[in-house]
Amino acid sequence: MTAQDQSDRNGFLNRLRGSPMGWRLRLAVFLLLLVTVATVWITNSLLTSRFTESTRNRAELRLALYSGNLLSELRRNSIVPQLLSRDPTLISALQSSDYTLSTQRLISFVEEIGAASLVLLDGDGLTVAATDRNRLGEGHRSSPYFIDAMRSNATIFSVIPREAGGYSFVYSRRIEANAEILGVIVVEVDLQKFERAWAGISDAVMVTDSTGAIILSTEPQWRGLEEGSAILRQPPQSAIQRAIRATADWNALPPDAYLQGEAVMRMETRIPFRGWQMTSFTTYSSIRERVNSVLALEIMAFAILLALTFYALSRRATSRMTLFQRESAELRALNARLQREIAERERVEKTLEVAEQTLAQSSKLAALGEMSAAVSHELNQPLAAMKTYLAGARLLLRRNRPEEALASFGRIDGLIERMGAITRQLKSYARKGADAFSPVNLGEALASSLSMMEPQLRQRHVKITQILPEVPVIVMGDRMRIEQVMVNLLRNALDATKSVAEPDVEIILAAGDTAVLTVRDNGHGIEDIENLFEPFYTTKRPGDGVGLGLAISSGIVNDHGGRLTARNGQQGGAVFEMQLPILGSDGLEAAE
Repeated sequence: MTAQDQSDRNGFLNRLRGSPMGWRLRLAVFLLLLVTVATVWITNSLLTSRFTESTRNRAELRLALYSGNLLSELRRNSIVPQLLSRDPTLISALQSSDYTLSTQRLISFVEEIGAASLVLLDGDGLTVAATDRNRLGEGHRSSPYFIDAMRSNATIFSVIPREAGGYSFVYSRRIEANAEILGVIVVEVDLQKFERAWAGISDAVMVTDSTGAIILSTEPQWRGLEEGSAILRQPPQSAIQRAIRATADWNALPPDAYLQGEAVMRMETRIPFRGWQMTSFTTYSSIRERVNSVLALEIMAFAILLALTFYALSRRATSRMTLFQRESAELRALNARLQREIAERERVEKTLEVAEQTLAQSSKLAALGEMSAAVSHELNQPLAAMKTYLAGARLLLRRNRPEEALASFGRIDGLIERMGAITRQLKSYARKGADAFSPVNLGEALASSLSMMEPQLRQRHVKITQILPEVPVIVMGDRMRIEQVMVNLLRNALDATKSVAEPDVEIILAAGDTAVLTVRDNGHGIEDIENLFEPFYTTKRPGDGVGLGLAISSGIVNDHGGRLTARNGQQGGAVFEMQLPILGSDGLEAAE
């Protein structure tokens, strides 16, 4: 640049600074920067509060799921000692002191029951049979679970500290025959599997007993301590340490607690079992990442606006350059500045790509939370039925009607198989495969679903009307998943008629071009049909459902090439229709 060009450039800039247009330009740039800072600050505050609340809700849902699973495991194993104490083979072995087959029999039980171990003690507290053969011959005469079981005619639950650390959770019950106490059956519950499952998440989880002592925890160093002492410890490379990331100043919502110097959310829930409580600590790292991704978008938008502003200035300078040829140097300077702005924009775009990847990972985590809620929803019905059958079997055994009690146990076994099938279905839910499809008789599937709903039907006086064709209606599909849809539709119909004086449910199965199953009730109808099949949409009270039944059912029907619809009846109530492609005689012969 020559001395003349430099002089012309300085003169042009001086005229620009001294003109009213120059002051207005400075004011516009200053206001734009001020708006940018204010917008980023307000967005950070609002999104921090919103995402923190969203993370808290997910953590509460996860805590409810964990506590429910733990309580289910405890209740499931509590009935085992009572059943084994009546086993005639074990009673005969204790009476005859012949234990050659006792250990093998306990081993055959433990895999089906899912307990950690089974131990049979004689009247002197000596181990005469055990699933772990290394424990044969051990003495337990002074153990609390042996002493309490010998003194009581009920099932005893004990929490026993281990020498190697941690606790053992034991159910025990005495075995007697002809008013003679023969020994004690001991069932050890495997609760450590929950610790292993919890360790795979970013939360720190612990369970305390009625005295406040930690008996289960993702942090091994916490076991045996109280919460106040536990959170002050600094364990090396713990799960919570790996999850904590650098966070900003959280002014929107104050932290619930500080763990290892970092702010965390603390949530607790009561487990209805001997005064136990479950507590979780959740970090804020994911919240900061989500907020930063949105802030990056805003900053990029303001950067583009600022670039456009400078582009407008360059256009104005270009128009003036046609009149003032001497200001060409200023135009080159403005062009160079635009190049720097473009380079800055490219850098912001790269930052945006990283933010989009972070959002994708967050979506995956949300999908895992939804799938966990789906598992809890679908297992609720079999668990409720098992509880009813167990209560009935216990009453039948007290009335000395063992054959009818065995029938109830058979139904419970069927329900366990159904629960296993449901978990396998949920594992393959995202694959939408049809490898296990086979011919299904919808009439038989409907009868099986009504049998599944038998405990609820007994409790309610509901008029069930069935209209079935004389010829079997056959479709190609997965019978277990089709029955799952039928149970959800029947359960929704029963729930819809709770407040009706004379509840009536009508079931119609018809066959034409397609197989159609219609479930009609005389409830109050559907208020919001558009959102009916959306996940987590429910009109039930909190605790009665999570709003996943119809969403899962719609997905199952779609996988079978059918359609699930809902509408309000002309005379009131709701009408659900499941349409599936019917299987003709040619297709049936080919399937066979």
